[in-house]
Order: sequence, then structure tokens, then C-alpha cells
Amino acid sequence: MQYDLSLHMGYRYDVPASGSHHILRVLPLSLPGRQRLVAGAVTIEPKPDETTRFTDFFGHPATTIALRSPHQRLDIRMQARVIIDAQPIQVDFSPTLEGLAEELVALWSLDAGSPHHFLGPSPRLGDVAAIAGYARAGLDADRTVRQIAEGLCARIHADFRYDPDATTVDTSPKDAFALKRGVCQDFAHVMIVALRSLGIPAGYVSGFLRTIPPPGQQRLEGADAMHAWVRVWCGKSTGWIELDPTNDIAAGSDHIVVAFGRDYSDVAPVIGVLKSYGGQQTIQAVDVIPTV
Repeated sequence: MQYDLSLHMGYRYDVPASGSHHILRVLPLSLPGRQRLVAGAVTIEPKPDETTRFTDFFGHPATTIALRSPHQRLDIRMQARVIIDAQPIQVDFSPTLEGLAEELVALWSLDAGSPHHFLGPSPRLGDVAAIAGYARAGLDADRTVRQIAEGLCARIHADFRYDPDATTVDTSPKDAFALKRGVCQDFAHVMIVALRSLGIPAGYVSGFLRTIPPPGQQRLEGADAMHAWVRVWCGKSTGWIELDPTNDIAAGSDHIVVAFGRDYSDVAPVIGVLKSYGGQQTIQAVDVIPTV
């Protein structure tokens, strides 16, 4: 599949900001055998006084911007063309939980893709007893790691309600779990905490998901959104798989990856600080348009 993507993230400040500094991660990745970024560009208004680029620990290109003059708005726009390769159906060669623990002990790598980075607490995700209990309820030790992960994905989808008004970007997994509702970020964070409590490495995936309008209705411009799902390490033979608990599906040709991380803090599309006071309004519009 080939897609044309566009993203607009806008901020309107009640009081002009006298200065700001941000890190942007909005362009899709190029991943051999998975997806290819054909072309992409990011534009920013007002024009930053300083722009630098770097690659973070997990191998993602990022852009830092600094605005030193007073500004009452900030508009970030991204346009890209991406080709997504169809993924073959994989046979489940993942071990049991006991076998996975043995494989992890024998694995010494600490590079960016090492599962060891995705086992313990991370900036936004600590241990949550209630989620650990939920993960262990009805757990069959004879099931493979992949079966356990797919089972959790299905349970979270069934037990939680998608509700964009229930949580905010700062809602903790503990609070989202108590509510049993939230958005894709909450679904992903709860599933990651649950998997890690079982000793299964799991991380956060940020990206885009093509949405299909109901039959007989036209697709609304800007109606798509950035999305989040979960990456699970299923042992040496299987490696990483990606599951989407919001929709109870494996990530496929409609999922476009922007970044991998331990949790949302590693992959936030825009993060930064500004000198101002008062409130702000946020605009987000996304288009994911198949072209082939």
C-alpha cells in the first residue's frame, strides 16, 4: 500500500509566548521489509530562529526548534508519502514464559532494539498491582508468549471502552485501568504494564492508522488521527510483533510507524517548554490517504 500523509498540529496561546523550545518526531520511519518513506517534509510557522536535527537512542530522527520572539501561535505541518509492505503470516515459534526468561538471561545485547530496555519501569510506566493481577487472572503457563500477548490484547479491547473524553495525555495507566476507558494511548500503556508484569518485554509504538468511513458515508478531511499500539518481544525466533489493543488486531498494512519507545514520553510527536502564562488551545488534523 502507498499512502499520502498530512498532519497539522497547531497551538494557540491566550498570552503570547516570549520564547519556546520543542522537539518534534512526526515523520514516518523507513523500516527495511516493513515501510519506506519515499518523501517527507515538515514546515513550521512562525519560522524558528534555530533548527537542529539529531537521532535519538532508539534510532529515530528528531528535530529541535527554538523560537525566541513573542508568538501567539505555533503551527507544525508534516507531509509525506509512505509505502507499506504486506507482512507474511508468521508461525508461532515463541516460547512459554519460562522459556522466555531463559532466553532473556542469555541475551547480552543492550543496543536500541534489545528487549532488556522494555522490561522494567519507564518514565511513565511503573508497577501497578491492579494491572498485574489483571494480567495473571486466568493465565495458563503452558501458553506461548505470543498467545498470552494476543489474549491480553483481546481482553483489553473487550473490557475497556474507547472514550476520548475520559482521559488526557497525562492520565496514568493506574487511573485509566480504574476507569476501564480512554484512548489508544491508555489502551497501549495498560497493555504494556500488564505484559511487563509477566516478564514479557513490551514497548510503545506511535504512528498513523488509516480509518475507513461507515458504508455510504464520505471520508471527512482531517478525520484521521495519530495512533498508538504495542510492540511485544516474543523470543529470539519470533522477535518483535505489534498488536493494537484499541482494535484487537495485529498491526498491518494500515498501521504506519513514526517511532518506537518504552512509553509515550519517548515518542511524543511534540514536546517542549515555552515562556508564557494562561491557557492554550490545541488543533490536530491528520489525513491518511491511500494512493495505490
